[in-house]
Amino acid sequence: MLLEALAELIARTCDDFQRSETHWQFVHGGIPMACLFDREHDRMRFVAPITELENLDEATKDAVLEANFHSALDARYGSSNGLLFAAFVHPLSSLDLDLAHSALSQVASLVHTFGTYYSSGHLEFLVPGHEVEELEDDEDEEDDEPLLN
Repeated sequence: MLLEALAELIARTCDDFQRSETHWQFVHGGIPMACLFDREHDRMRFVAPITELENLDEATKDAVLEANFHSALDARYGSSNGLLFAAFVHPLSSLDLDLAHSALSQVASLVHTFGTYYSSGHLEFLVPGHEVEELEDDEDEEDDEPLLN
């Protein structure tokens, strides 16, 4: 995707769009976000700050990691410089308009649902009402192979 097409999408679907040479800032779904890009390395990312890492207790950290596996789809939780972010990272050249639009909504959803559902959308990789079964311990102590091999 060309940056110009991405900029047009953001201008059309977001508020307060501000452009600079290295990043863009805007508001999508009421959530302040940025688009960071590097043409030379063919990478882009949408990011939205959520909270400072020092505000997270262990249960919340665990919930964020579990969400990255089950309920965060293309967007994920991540941290940088002492902050927790919702982020979508992708090669710029293979990004299309539909995925970019979906990614904006997913990042906003991760921020909105932080502390409750930790979800980037309606799809989850769990069957509702079923707990994930824990793997049983490997009783063969001499076997150093992992359970999932």
